[in-house]
Amino acid sequence: MLLLAEAEDRTSACSSCYYFHSDYGADYRVSGGDAVVFGRGDEGVEVLENRPFEDEKLGKGQYTRKVYHLQSKIPSWLASFTPRGALLLEEEAWNDFPNCKAVLKCPYFPRFKLAVDTVHVADNGCSSNVHKLDASSLAIRKVEMVDIGSNATDYWSYMIGGPSVDLRTYISKKTRRGPLCAGWQDTCTPVMTAYKLVTVDAPYWGFGYQLEQAFLGAERAIFLESHKRCFAWIDEWSELSEEDVRQLELETDEKLKEAFREQAKIRG
Repeated sequence: MLLLAEAEDRTSACSSCYYFHSDYGADYRVSGGDAVVFGRGDEGVEVLENRPFEDEKLGKGQYTRKVYHLQSKIPSWLASFTPRGALLLEEEAWNDFPNCKAVLKCPYFPRFKLAVDTVHVADNGCSSNVHKLDASSLAIRKVEMVDIGSNATDYWSYMIGGPSVDLRTYISKKTRRGPLCAGWQDTCTPVMTAYKLVTVDAPYWGFGYQLEQAFLGAERAIFLESHKRCFAWIDEWSELSEEDVRQLELETDEKLKEAFREQAKIRG
């Protein structure tokens, strides 16, 4: 779902409905996606922190702090006036399944801020206000259902890339889940929806609106492709324990760090 607010503060709500049974798939998707989606050349994801957290307001779960190097993935109009290497995204995320909060900032645009609040609900996308928005926020939002069974593509889905498997024909060998044919949300069980509230603010005269729209488009594509991976990789993670997933995260983090060290040697 995509919801847009007024002026220079845009709010987007995306709802991605998917067909799996626990938060381990989401964690596996994130750790694998970091390596697959962005781990190319001198770009990728730097994992600075990955640890348990406990917070009075946010709850108890897993905290991560990452830096995304995305220069080659930005639109040409944005690359035309920003120096190479300037477009780093710094992300902090608190994962307390079924809730998750992520905040992204860009040092090159210090007034830019993007926040994603996620609530996972065991339904098929029928809930109307899981984020408990007030009347004024509800009045300006647009809602878009993101169907992981869809193969529709746009600029951002092309840049981010997706799994080669067609979920409209895919059947999991271990769980026998799938395929995700038209209308699968109403016929498959169990089913879960990730309701994502995206708020982006880029108060820059002349290009702020374009910047907001670019990041909203990128986030939507990431939501779609990452949840596609979650389903496409179900046979790899469905039998993993929480300890298995945490170990995989550590291994992936180390591989990413090693890749950046090697690239630093080449550049040096």
